Amino acid sequence: MAKPKAVVLLSGGLDSSTVLAIAKDKGFDCLTMSFDYGQRQRAELSASEKLSHSFGAIDHRVVKLDTGLFQHSALTDLSLDVPDYDEEDADKIPVTYVPARNTVFLSMALAVAESIGADDIFFGANIIDYSGYPDCRPEYIDAFEKMANLATKSAVEGRKVSIHAPLVNLDKSEIIKQGLALGVDYSQTVSCYQADDQGRACGYCDSCTFRKKGFADLGVEDPTRYQ
Repeated sequence: MAKPKAVVLLSGGLDSSTVLAIAKDKGFDCLTMSFDYGQRQRAELSASEKLSHSFGAIDHRVVKLDTGLFQHSALTDLSLDVPDYDEEDADKIPVTYVPARNTVFLSMALAVAESIGADDIFFGANIIDYSGYPDCRPEYIDAFEKMANLATKSAVEGRKVSIHAPLVNLDKSEIIKQGLALGVDYSQTVSCYQADDQGRACGYCDSCTFRKKGFADLGVEDPTRYQ
């Protein structure tokens, strides 16, 4: 029997690479999707392509979006500084929030999934470390899945789509532990909000801070390349 297909959103970072490994381990043939949306650091696109190939994805697509679509975010606006991690700001929506990004990405993944006959979409939402992002919450994921099953021909005809966010309630050490068990090479991933062209991380932004803490909490060597 042919394997079921899944669409996996792949940013090239720690979380999404782990999600790809999970989807493969569950027996899915994976089509990976990355997005060129004017993000500050470009190394993630190269990392995504390499990770997709290493996990044997059936296809890897890079969707180029209008760079003016996502504004007033430090990830897309070079006039805004990416801040160093500050624990006092942990309960605020950070300046690195990209307006409606997950909704746009998931909508495109939904279109691709329906077009290739895939009933499953995977993405690396996580609320433990990034509680300030409203589009990473379980209730958002549930709402999008409900919408997807109202909006697509395949779902109306009986083929329901499932949105999987297997990391949503895990901390970074739990994510890393699972990924290592599934063969993820984290040295090939790029998580930093302002990595340089070689993919080297700053070591100080929110993403770097949580990533470093995850490896430290697990008691394993951090393979991240820093500037």
